[in-house]
Amino acid sequence: MIQTNRIAKEHTFSPYDFMITPDQQSFRYGIWYSPKEKRKGSILLLNGRREFMEKYSETIDELNHRGFNVYSFDWRGQGLSSRMLADRHKGFIDDYNVYLNDLDLFVSKIVKPESVYPLIIIAHSMGGHIALRFMHDHPAVADMAVLTSPMIDIFGSSLSRSFVKCITRIAMKTGFSHSYTIGSRDDTDETFKGNELTSDPVRFTDAKKAINKNPDLALGGATYGWLSATLKSTDILTQPGFAAKITTPILMVIAGNDKIVSIKAQKKICTMLPNCKLKEISDARHEIFKETDAVRSIFWREFNRFTHAE
Repeated sequence: MIQTNRIAKEHTFSPYDFMITPDQQSFRYGIWYSPKEKRKGSILLLNGRREFMEKYSETIDELNHRGFNVYSFDWRGQGLSSRMLADRHKGFIDDYNVYLNDLDLFVSKIVKPESVYPLIIIAHSMGGHIALRFMHDHPAVADMAVLTSPMIDIFGSSLSRSFVKCITRIAMKTGFSHSYTIGSRDDTDETFKGNELTSDPVRFTDAKKAINKNPDLALGGATYGWLSATLKSTDILTQPGFAAKITTPILMVIAGNDKIVSIKAQKKICTMLPNCKLKEISDARHEIFKETDAVRSIFWREFNRFTHAE
């Protein structure tokens, strides 16, 4: 039985509530309503790895101002949703179907019963990856989607991917699925200098401020378990014919200075999607929503044109 403690009314003190999944895990979700007189539709906001809803407060306010109700949640294993390991700083998932099942539960039990249409998915990085798989499996749910820096692949070449696959297989077979990958660590206190996420020093601190208020939001590096699941899901997403079945209109906004996910893979899959428009913002780093005003203004201009928001 699905359990939720949400009180079905608008303008509650806190937008956050928790849902209990069939396997008795909890994930935290939030709903932010726009004024009724301005309401144009609904947004399903899906964040990336290590992220949480508080990080998107500015973006949620902007979407509410444009007339959209916003629905979002913390992925299992991060934010204030159930963590998968005793060490809550380790990023872990054993199968992306867990993400997909949680997303389907959220959409069917919370979003669809009350959302104002059109329903638009906005998804970043890992969230964009999951969104594509979700739209493939549930083609009628979303009216359109806007993906920023979607995680189609995390490697720049087939050689590096093959090497990491080999190392990951060995790590999984020898009992290291819960161990940090090479290069990952329990580092939840990154500095702006040398970061690959954003060139905006103020917005860079948004996540840190939220974590200072609630340290339980923090998440460190990825484990071999997460990496193994990601490699398998990437193989599914990029298999021949998969993208061609995703018919939802998509605006893909990619960061021209992205060092986190593969730009080449994003461009390639957009050509395979039947209804995909690509916009590259040359000066942007990976986290477009946390970028400078100049970069974000380009995104919002493209968003408004694509969704007819203004």
